[in-house]
Parts: sequence; C-alpha cells; structure tokens
Amino acid sequence: MMPVATGLEPGGPATSRRRLLSQLGGGLGALGLLLVGADEGLCGGAARDTGERSLSPRTGHFAPRARAVIQLCQNGGPSQMDLFDHKPELSKRNGQPHPGEVEVFQLGNKNVLLGTPFAFSRHGQSGLEFSELIPHLGGVADELCLVRSMYTENNNHPFALNMLQTGKTFNGRPALGSWVGYALGTENQDLPGYIVLRDPAGYNTSGKMVWSSGWLPAVYQGTEFSSSGNPVLHLRPTGEVSAAGRQRALEFLARRNAEHRQEHPRESELEARIQNFELAARMQLTATQALDLSRETAATRALYGLDDPETAGYGLRCLMARRLVEAGCRFVQIFPPLKPSFQPWDNHSDLKNGLSSICRQTDRPSAALIADLKQRGLLDDVIVLWTGEFGRLPITEGADGRDHNRHAFSLLLAGGGFRAGHVHGATDEFGYRSVADRVGVPDLHATLLHQLGIDHTRLTYLHSGRPERLTDPDVTGAQVVYDLLA
Repeated sequence: MMPVATGLEPGGPATSRRRLLSQLGGGLGALGLLLVGADEGLCGGAARDTGERSLSPRTGHFAPRARAVIQLCQNGGPSQMDLFDHKPELSKRNGQPHPGEVEVFQLGNKNVLLGTPFAFSRHGQSGLEFSELIPHLGGVADELCLVRSMYTENNNHPFALNMLQTGKTFNGRPALGSWVGYALGTENQDLPGYIVLRDPAGYNTSGKMVWSSGWLPAVYQGTEFSSSGNPVLHLRPTGEVSAAGRQRALEFLARRNAEHRQEHPRESELEARIQNFELAARMQLTATQALDLSRETAATRALYGLDDPETAGYGLRCLMARRLVEAGCRFVQIFPPLKPSFQPWDNHSDLKNGLSSICRQTDRPSAALIADLKQRGLLDDVIVLWTGEFGRLPITEGADGRDHNRHAFSLLLAGGGFRAGHVHGATDEFGYRSVADRVGVPDLHATLLHQLGIDHTRLTYLHSGRPERLTDPDVTGAQVVYDLLA
C-alpha cells in the first residue's frame, strides 16, 4: 500500500491510508463524545440543558465559600479619584498639564489635571480611605475589600456594560447571573434564581439586554421584580376566580403539560416554557410573603433610609435584595436611580453636584445592606459587589467634568470569603492607569465563580459547536485573584 503524505510541510511524516482513516475516525468519535458530554452537562460539570433539572439546586465543582451574590450595578462610571482612590499629587498639580498621553472618549477634554473637590478621611480599624461623599460606606470599611486596580476593554457605556456583565464587549452573550443560575440552579424552587431590581421609573443604559441569558436557555435570564406596587409583575390573575378554581385549573394544566412532554421529549424550549409557567404558579403563593416588607422593624426600615425621600427608592431595592437572598435566590442585581440621569454616575460636567446627588441616594442604602447582612449572619456566604463599568479621567472635560476611563476604576466587595478591610492594587499618581496588581473584568468573574464553588475553566455551554465560557481564559488569560480572598 502506497503511503499518503499527511505532514503540513513538504517531506513531512507519512502514514498509510488505513492509519489515516483510523485517526480520522478516532477524531470524529472524540467530537461525538464531546457533543454528547456537552448535552449531558459533562463539559461544564454543571447543569444539563434539559427541562426539569434546569432550576433545581446543584453543587459546583468544589465546596463553595458563598451561595449567593448581590450586585449593586453603578451605571455610568463612578469617579475613582473622587470616591475611593485619593490622589494628593492630583490635587497638588490641579490646573497643570497632564505629563503624558491620555485616551479620551468625548470632545471637550482638556489636557489639564483636575483635583478632587472632596475631602478624604480614614475609617475603621483597617484605615481604609474614603471620600466625604460616602460616609456610610466608610462606616462599614472593615467589612470591605477595596480593589483600586480594575481595568476594562472599552470606553463606551454599552460595550463596557456588556464586558462587566457578560465577559465580552459585544451583545448577545449570557450575563453573569445567568451563568450562576445555569451552574447552580436556585435554592428556592418558588423563586427565580436571578432577579433584577431597577428604578420603577425606567431603565438604565442597555435596558433588559444587561440581564439577558443570551444563548443559554431562557429560564436563566434575569426576572424583573418591581419596587413599586406589586413586586412581581402580572402575578395575580384578573377576574373573579376562586382559589379552588385556580387550583383546579393549575392541576389540569399540569396534566396537559405532562402529556405534551411525553409526546415531545427533549425539546428544551418546551421544557423551559412549562417550567416558567409552573414557577409563576408557585410564586403566586410564596413571592408575596418573601417580599412582605411590613414584617420589617421600624429600625430596619430606618437603617435603609426608607423614611427619607432621597434614599427611599434605592433603599427599598436593597432591602428587597436582602430578603430575596435570605429566601434562597442565587443572584440579585440592583440598578441605580434614574436621577440625575439614566447614567447617574456619568459626570461629564458639574462633577461636584452630580456626584454628590447620586452618592446621597445610594451611599446609605448600600452600607445598610452590608451591615444588615452582617448582623443577620448572612454576610459570611453572600457576596456584595459594588461596581460601575469603568472609571473617570484625571483631566478636566469642559470646565468641571470628567470623561470615561477604561484603564482604571475601583470597586467594592464584601462578604462571601473576600478579605475584609483590605485594599488591593494601585493606580499611578493621578489615578489614570492601574499599575500594580491589576485586575481585569474576566479575573473578577473567575474569582466570583470560585467563591461560589465553580471552576471557571470547566463551566461551559456548547453553542454553535463551541464550548463557550464566561471567562474564556484561553483568550483573556482570566485567573482567580487569590489575594482578594480571606
């Protein structure tokens, strides 16, 4: 039998046709095994993409340190050098030219350093240094892990938000909360695993796309709960129907669903739709109790600022988040107020008044959430993440604003095994660029998943023939930042 050359280079190694066919067959067999393994959840070691298991509670790859996450998403890009990253040299050289090159996003930037108009002071036994704008967060400094060396990939709000939530700058990928639900399910079968709390007046940047499940099954997307009126939208049926009548209807629907499932096995869309209907039915009985804030004491309501019109809206969402993780929800996402704008941390002008306004609305409730979780013994296994999508520049935009900055921003972590009273990383003397112990967004995702007991390199979902991951470590180099962990 004549040998067949298979090397890529002229004169490469040769093999027989029989061996070549054997090798090809083995490769196709391995590919088939990969596809079967992915369908069974073996690629990711997490959930099966089949119906009734999709929201059931599951264990991760190893023992978790945390069981739930509350994300305080600060849309707009909070200014690190005015809140968390004090730069005396920036104030000292206020009005002077920046000595290097600065990447800008909008027109109107001047290459002139802008010192912070706010005073900084140290807080707690840890001595963490915070701005005068956030005294309540300063009051829980000893519970906080402050990361000053974050960076991201894009200066535009929608792209940076995509990066923060999905690990890539483009649209259509699953959000972090969806990945957590896919991996772990939910501890409470009467509540969704991923719940979103936004300002009832409207949406922040990118709207519902920020909590999409992308190409993961729709059962893992974020479910909106309202902090105004009935918390669960469209929960109560209209018309005069007795409780007994509703129960008979639900039992009949369950029988028909079971029959249809038998006739059409392994249809994931059908399974997800049935499961969503069944979840909605269970929520009619339990969600109202989980979100009955009348059971909270006057002291707790005051802690969250519900007695103050300026903090009541955001405080209510923070209190709802505590009750939801208490009830077994895996991932709760809180979005900021729509004032002073739908991107309330986006201080392109009038930095002093705009930043002061959004801090007055969010500082007290954010700190209250952390303190309340702590006193109830929940902070040990619940992670609180306070972060925007990027930071701000140290130079002035117009007369008194700051432009977007992807090269440096700060964020806060509390609970769930993160180091308390700790500062990680550093920026340059003006706060423009992260220079020490840098942390990228994929590193943050890998670390959060690690605390939930998930190996980010093994959490996969087969999409278009490719095992997709949140972190995509082969491309991003994502790794767990162990220095952030207690």
